[in-house]
Amino acid sequence: MAMTPLRSYRGVMANIVILTGAGISAESGLATFRGPDGLWEGHRVEDVCTPEALARDRETVLRFYDERRAALATVAPNAAHQALAKLDAEWRGGLLIVTQNVDDLHERAGAERLIHIHGELLSALCEGCGGRERFAGAMLGGTVCAGCGAVNRLRPDIVFFGEIPYDMERIEAAVQAADLFVSIGTSGAVYPAAGFVRLARAVGAQTLELNLEPSEGSFLFDERRYGPASVLVPEWVEELLSRQ
Repeated sequence: MAMTPLRSYRGVMANIVILTGAGISAESGLATFRGPDGLWEGHRVEDVCTPEALARDRETVLRFYDERRAALATVAPNAAHQALAKLDAEWRGGLLIVTQNVDDLHERAGAERLIHIHGELLSALCEGCGGRERFAGAMLGGTVCAGCGAVNRLRPDIVFFGEIPYDMERIEAAVQAADLFVSIGTSGAVYPAAGFVRLARAVGAQTLELNLEPSEGSFLFDERRYGPASVLVPEWVEELLSRQ
């Protein structure tokens, strides 16, 4: 489906909000946490991604995220990440990339106008002082908080189920000011991110879905393109920049 010409937005320097999900990183060879059977890398969500799981079996939870963190070193940004980084660098209007992914592939590609709504694998959260710090090692075996000195109180800086995602006020404000909302590589099943398209439509923004297949909320998008993100996203970015 052809992209609506930029002149149909509320101005040439349109404000754009882009939501990315697991589909964009899967093409880099990074396994998505949640599989079609509902398991996260062979684990029930309740066993590795809830505050109760951390309290009940801290070792299993820390090992799970230590393994995911180590896996990041084996993958690299793909053409979709690189295209969004190019858009970030060259787009003269407002732009915000909101990612549900906890990997660092957007950053490694060069994106800067970026929010990790579900936290980051390469970050630790102190249960003592609430501080967040860069963390690239293993948590099993002992840790010390750089902020308060608490011992073995660091946990993965991941938004567990039942916890509030990061930067919601900033994200919602950006969506409400958007002329174009784009969803890339996401199933549309996890809230609150799945609700952003409805908010964008409510304020009159154009909406576009770039996905491998229709998402649960695909009917909400004005435009839809289906195929690999590494193909669709660079094509779309080049079209958009050519109209700037």
